[in-house]
Amino acid sequence: MAQDLGRLKESASQTAGPYVHIGLTPNFGGIEGVYRDDLGSKTVNAETKGERITVKIRIFDGTGSVLRDALVEIWQADADGLYNSPSETRGKADPTFHGWGRFPSDMETGEIAIETIKPGRVPFPDGRLMAPHISLWIVARGINLGLATRLYFGDEEAANAEDPVLTRLEHQNRVETLIARKDGAHYLFDIHLQGERETVFFDI
Repeated sequence: MAQDLGRLKESASQTAGPYVHIGLTPNFGGIEGVYRDDLGSKTVNAETKGERITVKIRIFDGTGSVLRDALVEIWQADADGLYNSPSETRGKADPTFHGWGRFPSDMETGEIAIETIKPGRVPFPDGRLMAPHISLWIVARGINLGLATRLYFGDEEAANAEDPVLTRLEHQNRVETLIARKDGAHYLFDIHLQGERETVFFDI
């Protein structure tokens, strides 16, 4: 006789909890000895080519409060617009720049500070050049699936105006949610998860 499977119930879902930092950035979370440095905590060294930049990110929830337990991963091209990836066929990327990083938010201020280089322009599949940008992946408590977005640079107006991703957004008034503003030596970028100023997220 076949087993009656009607009594098997789906497990309840759970949101990402405080283990995000423990599992992904153990040194930051106070657990030392797992890795010498947390994976992805450094993207550049003294040999890396390109313009050094600092990007400061804050992530806001639907109430306008800053998240203090978020984590952001970045993926970007090097200064010449090449990816440090086996699938890169346009040339050899800077071997001293990984193009990937992982950064937790400060538990007090919620700020995420990223030391990197300004990326070069990368071609869209149809050959048009995209504006310099950094791809971001965001996780935090309460986010079941990581959110993907992009950071563009406010001082790249001409490139942004012809970027094939930005120009195809249906609601052009939301382009500004993807633009980091220059403030002295830093780029400042606010991500809003919900509300009137909600950042554009991509389904990738």
